[in-house]
Amino acid sequence: MLLRMSTLFLRTLREDPVDAEVASHKLLVRAGYIRRAAPGIYTWLPLGLRVLRRVEDIVREEMDGAGFQEVHFPALLPREPYEATNRWTDYGDGIFRLKDRKGADYLLAPTHEEMFTLLVKDLYSSYKDLPLSIYQIQTKYRDEARPRAGLIRGREFIMKDSYSFDVDDAGLERSYQAHRDAYVRLFDRLGLEYVIVSAMSGAMGGSRSEEFLHPSEIGEDTFVRSPGGYAANVEAVTTPVPDALPFDDAPAAHVEDTPDTPTIESLVACANERFPRADRPWTAADTLKNVVVTLVHPDGTREPLVIGLPGDREVDAKRLEAAVSPAEVAAFGPEDFAKHPALVRGYIGPQVLGAESDSGIRYLLDPRVVDGTRWITGANEEGRHVFDLVKGRDFGADGVIEAAEVREGDAAPDGSGPLELARGIEIGHIFALGRRFAQALDLKVLDENGKQVVVTMGSYGVGVTRALAAVAEGNHDDKGLVWPRSLAPADVHLVATGKDEAVFTEAERLAAELGAQGLDVLYDDRRKVSPGVKFKDAELIGVPTIVVVGKGLAEGVVEVKDRRSGDSEQVPLADVVASVVSTVRG
Repeated sequence: MLLRMSTLFLRTLREDPVDAEVASHKLLVRAGYIRRAAPGIYTWLPLGLRVLRRVEDIVREEMDGAGFQEVHFPALLPREPYEATNRWTDYGDGIFRLKDRKGADYLLAPTHEEMFTLLVKDLYSSYKDLPLSIYQIQTKYRDEARPRAGLIRGREFIMKDSYSFDVDDAGLERSYQAHRDAYVRLFDRLGLEYVIVSAMSGAMGGSRSEEFLHPSEIGEDTFVRSPGGYAANVEAVTTPVPDALPFDDAPAAHVEDTPDTPTIESLVACANERFPRADRPWTAADTLKNVVVTLVHPDGTREPLVIGLPGDREVDAKRLEAAVSPAEVAAFGPEDFAKHPALVRGYIGPQVLGAESDSGIRYLLDPRVVDGTRWITGANEEGRHVFDLVKGRDFGADGVIEAAEVREGDAAPDGSGPLELARGIEIGHIFALGRRFAQALDLKVLDENGKQVVVTMGSYGVGVTRALAAVAEGNHDDKGLVWPRSLAPADVHLVATGKDEAVFTEAERLAAELGAQGLDVLYDDRRKVSPGVKFKDAELIGVPTIVVVGKGLAEGVVEVKDRRSGDSEQVPLADVVASVVSTVRG
């Protein structure tokens, strides 16, 4: 195919768009691949669509090659299936809801588990029909509160979602592994660096889930890895639980005056000044911090929750959100404290907490707070703290919660060494869903004994537009994009420079011959554009091979540039086509 820049629907920009913060967003807009239509919503231009289709083609080829079959659902869906699985409510403000002219409720699909399940229920009824894996590449919608980073976190995005259906858990394990293997091949072909990490299943449910993350400083996901091979999304990291300690000889708890100590720092300073230890100074790790938040449940119910954790740790918002999902976390403000007088702001202690206490406020502890550990914590009185309060003797809790921050150097839960923290862009996620959706929607088949059994399912997603953005994020320099050859909008960017008619005549001939060899050519045939502008556009657009027909034509040579390395060579005119074809086809 030949694309002529004189007629191509394209305008490049020299300046970054004002709303763009990350490189991929800036360059995809500046190079004429996408344009902003609304916050988190983008229009695809011809060059952008060509790259997007190439990503989709790779995804489709790997899905088809693994034996999965493609279907296509509408994006506009009725309320009823999502009511059956409670997700109409659980999604809260995260989805777009609308009504038709008759007042019936619909949504713009954020994901399609319900529809896939109902389709299989409609058509299949026997174990002989299974296993089955079907997929689609479809536009999804989520009402992101803060869309950012261009295509990386948008309100409209393209996703490949696939679903496996099996009679038993052994079948699910095989289907899960088949999808995992297909994802490895897929992301390898996209040229994306990735790390496979254990993840939380969250609202999706299921027994197992893993994320494919592209390491990037601008990623929204924090993950950890250890020298011994452990890797997990930070939300999925579990804390190694210390052994319980004996406390038979522990001193009795005692309340002390600690005026003006509403923070951990002020409390430690006061303890060291007024109640010094003989063996070592008090530290924040000796204190028990009690953080109170409000949980907003999908039905709108608000519940206070207090989280106890060592005072040298902070609550990680993402870990907390993952732990309490589908509830959302809101601040516990002055009006909330007024409703719960047992909670003395800055001096909260566990003595008045717990579902069975007079306050009735649920209390969850960090796993490090084990029986026998001794703490300084609030005495539930202004300006007073209790010392030597022993877990298991003086207070208990309603359970544990993984909500504390994970730190560089923390021990890996599998004992494989200290953890290293990094950031990444989620490009894929796979779930062993189990029977949640099949149970809710009554998807059953007859097994080999003629007994009805609930089908077990897996769910597998690839963020197609997000993967494209991740490729752009990892493949650029200070001049513009540098596409991997498999994804570039053209095989060759042919540039004719100067005003000599012979240059354009020869460039036309080369474009035709390269096209006859099956290559896609982006031909800059603009007559009234300077060579400098053409070169800048070629570098910005990022096709990996650039062929320049210009001054060298008088000596019978053409310049061939490698956009990635920056190397160039003068190739005799008679050898250009063969040389470029060899380069493109490897």
